[in-house]
Amino acid sequence: MAATAACLTTIIMHCIDLNCDMGEGLDNDAAIMPFISSANIACGYHAGNHDTMLHTATLALENKVAIGAHPGFADKENFGRTEQQLSDQALYELITTQLYAMQLVCKSLGTAMRHVKPHGALYNMAARSQAMARVIVKAVKDVDPRLCFFGLSNSWLITAAREAGLPTASEVFADRTYQDDGSLTPRSHPGALIEKEELAIAQVLQMVTTQKVTTINGHTIPITAETICIHGDGAHAVAFARTINTALRDHQLTIQRP
Repeated sequence: MAATAACLTTIIMHCIDLNCDMGEGLDNDAAIMPFISSANIACGYHAGNHDTMLHTATLALENKVAIGAHPGFADKENFGRTEQQLSDQALYELITTQLYAMQLVCKSLGTAMRHVKPHGALYNMAARSQAMARVIVKAVKDVDPRLCFFGLSNSWLITAAREAGLPTASEVFADRTYQDDGSLTPRSHPGALIEKEELAIAQVLQMVTTQKVTTINGHTIPITAETICIHGDGAHAVAFARTINTALRDHQLTIQRP
């Protein structure tokens, strides 16, 4: 019993999850996989198909990486990064359909889906919309209430998931800048992406060690860092993953899924 308690304390104090969006048609998934602990796999709507889902999940299993669903809007043309207005029922079905598809892939491999992280415009819209977040969370809970829900730190996504009783992981971003209200700087704005390794590492270490982040305007705001996202489609994704993994370990942090 004492050993279990000590282990839990270690997990709480010295562990961090490193996640990446994958199965999106790029050729760097295999190179990134050894450096992360959670893979968010596109479910065929904003990117991918059954074959890419199966291939990416297999890579995750081989690397002992947690498999998660990464549902997005049905919009491959815009990579799921264009906002859509859906009815609550249509939104619910959008999520459940993709989660069931990921579940089937996992079952075919004799494993289980561990978490869910919405993608792109779906993620950002729900982060600021209580009503939308609640629909997404209900869909996730109805599929499997044991799934860990990844959402933007201090957003409606996390609040709604906690209210529904889902396990949560507050997400922060290694390669994106922040606004003063804690939202991500829109990709259409200058300075939205962090493209220098040293800046990404500095931001990650600040968020993990101080639970704060410096915004694009130079203000320091509180943040909860439980899982760190690296975008697989970033120009320096593999290098970022490797360097951030090393920096976290150098600071005595164990990289481990929530």
